[in-house]
Amino acid sequence: MAWGEAKAWLKGKTSGRLYQNLLDDAMSAPARNAKRKKIVRPDDMVWEMSRQGLLKHLLNEQMNTRMETVDAYMQIIPPGSRSGKHRHLAEECLYVLEGRGYDLHQDCDVEITDTYHWKPQDEIKRYEWEAGDVIYIPPNTIHQHFNADPDRPVRLISAINRVYKYCGLNDLEQIEDAPEYNAKVVLTAEVIKRYLGAKVKEPA
Repeated sequence: MAWGEAKAWLKGKTSGRLYQNLLDDAMSAPARNAKRKKIVRPDDMVWEMSRQGLLKHLLNEQMNTRMETVDAYMQIIPPGSRSGKHRHLAEECLYVLEGRGYDLHQDCDVEITDTYHWKPQDEIKRYEWEAGDVIYIPPNTIHQHFNADPDRPVRLISAINRVYKYCGLNDLEQIEDAPEYNAKVVLTAEVIKRYLGAKVKEPA
């Protein structure tokens, strides 16, 4: 053969249907998607007592919906309480459905080479918000939401793109848990109602 590298590229005995599998997946997608939900009813939305706080998932990769790229949840913050504190590489936006409060944001310096490094900046910025506002979380920003009303709850709708996860960059770190977090508690509507009347308890 004319190519000097022939001995190298002719090696290997593994055979497969990788391209055909892509075609098969594309062909089967319409039938598969026809079984996935385009309308998600409240009964199908998953409650979660999470380290970030009290959540009701509207769209999630683990739910059987047609949504391919975005996860969304509603977060409920009891009167005078706060969310957990976390950081993720993907940007996020939150719509304030109800209540008033503020965010604390801490930007991070990031370096991505063969490895991934981040370092929090010294400055912590405060942003006030109220019902009707949209909160923007920049990529890789440490952030936390605070309910400034001692008598009324806050409800936020969060939307975040899955693209970073698909690119192998599912960089999510929980830095502080929400005060309500208890892994043994199973959330229901009745449990949520009890939290809405509770005051935040500071850790001992």
